[in-house]
Amino acid sequence: MKRWSVLHSAALVSVVVMGVAGCAGGGDDPESPSTKSPSARQSQSGGGAGSTPESNGSLAEVKGEGGIVLKVTSAVRDDGGFLTVEGEVTNNTGKGWTAANWRGDEKELVKNGGSIAGATLVDNKEKKKYLILRDTEGRCLCTRFTGGLLSGDTTEWFAQFPAPPLESDQVSFQVGSMPPATIQISEG
Repeated sequence: MKRWSVLHSAALVSVVVMGVAGCAGGGDDPESPSTKSPSARQSQSGGGAGSTPESNGSLAEVKGEGGIVLKVTSAVRDDGGFLTVEGEVTNNTGKGWTAANWRGDEKELVKNGGSIAGATLVDNKEKKKYLILRDTEGRCLCTRFTGGLLSGDTTEWFAQFPAPPLESDQVSFQVGSMPPATIQISEG
């Protein structure tokens, strides 16, 4: 427990620094340091409820919410104690989509608007749930879907979490009413 607390504290200190330096501009800038692409992507699926293996290099794909497709393409453990999860979301609903129910139920998360701020990771091995990291002003270290997503459109997303212990190499990712997707963690 002490080891996790030290790692968690180090991660939070890093979040504050990154939040002030890199997230003040909106959080969905593809060139932002917190959105760096991992050097290697895994091509296996965890096979969790609703996830399907993809031959195009994604870790998992889940379908739900009337035609929304969420793809997880990477989950990379960074040296600073973070886990950066990246992917794509496609709107196949036939109408505009705002991600309003993906922002989470916490009052503080309302300021994130339509975002992936309500996403969680569950480490079943360690029996812990992880929430998305936030900067000092309560903004998530994640993508905000400013203006929503038109029908047929696809956009990339990212979310940063405290990294689970090194012994945990698989977690379940879940957001909104989408089914959970079991994903494999790779080392950065």
